[in-house]
Amino acid sequence: MVSTSPPDLSAPLILESLPNLPISSDGCPRRTRMQIDLILLALEALNLKGSEDILALSKQLELQGIIKNRVVLWQLRCTNPLRRFSQRRPLTQDEAKALVLIACQLARRMTVTIRQLLLEYEKLRETQTPIEKSPRLSYFLERFRAHFRARMNPRRSMVMTYKSNEKLNELGLKLFSQLLFCTGTAGPQRLWISLFDGEV
Repeated sequence: MVSTSPPDLSAPLILESLPNLPISSDGCPRRTRMQIDLILLALEALNLKGSEDILALSKQLELQGIIKNRVVLWQLRCTNPLRRFSQRRPLTQDEAKALVLIACQLARRMTVTIRQLLLEYEKLRETQTPIEKSPRLSYFLERFRAHFRARMNPRRSMVMTYKSNEKLNELGLKLFSQLLFCTGTAGPQRLWISLFDGEV
């Protein structure tokens, strides 16, 4: 159900491209906060200048009023409860929208790379060939595993389920597929609604 409340006239206009959802006054649900951060983590595995490009896009999309600098970006991402330095502050709907719009824009820029990696994985799966036989796919998954282990709290039960390389590879590939889902014309809207599926 889409909220019928009037738009916040002080908010950047681009946020209106995503519908307001009737979420709690405490901010976005736990699952939503986790998913947004993990999607950005996957993008960082694909893009060596991940954080810099997020901040640059924040300015380009006129979202710098929400994501002012690197510290604020870090604080927003640390609303993910799986993080080592998880923040107890809420993630507002506007903040979540800003991160989703930026993530989709970054994914769109890397559409070719994402498609190639997923096609390569499909070929490996069809021939029952280990992922390690693909240097390119292995490189990106290695980067994803390193990012995940460096940033997530190993004492969290959900993080423990991704202890093995195989489980983290599965998560990385699932996120790459989700990134491809973001690259279409209606990608931001589809991703936004999916993040709240079953939550509102």
